[in-house]
Amino acid sequence: MIRCLRAKIFPGAFATPKRLRPRRRAGGFTMIELLVVLVILGLIAAFAVPQVMKYLGGAKTDAAAIQVQNLSTVLDLYRLDTGRYPNQDEGLDALLERPADAAKWNGPYVKRRDRLVDPWGNPYKYRFPGEHAEYDIYSLGADNAEGGEGESRDVTSW
Repeated sequence: MIRCLRAKIFPGAFATPKRLRPRRRAGGFTMIELLVVLVILGLIAAFAVPQVMKYLGGAKTDAAAIQVQNLSTVLDLYRLDTGRYPNQDEGLDALLERPADAAKWNGPYVKRRDRLVDPWGNPYKYRFPGEHAEYDIYSLGADNAEGGEGESRDVTSW
């Protein structure tokens, strides 16, 4: 009680000196905490990146399969208009530009040239007459070589 009274009469006289008070810890993270977080993020990235890349590769293969189907449909429309499929020399360019001997050509059947390129940046292959059907359309995949597995597998119209 006396101490409380003295504190009211002489404020600050009985306060603990600053050097004896426990110091409050400054805000922020220690170097160890930051390193632990970076290691955890590195581990997550090490597991996640290969999975994401696998899905992206599968998405390109799926996109190529859809584009091959679309080109098949467009070639059938070309045949309905002209009465024939483009020959080997004309190739898929006949879908963009009128061939010299295509009297009833009603194109362009493909609006942009990039539609004739697979997701890996290689032109689609066209073979007429085809070995598997009337015509063959295919992409050689990511490796741009025949055969392969996964993302490198060939995408075909047959």
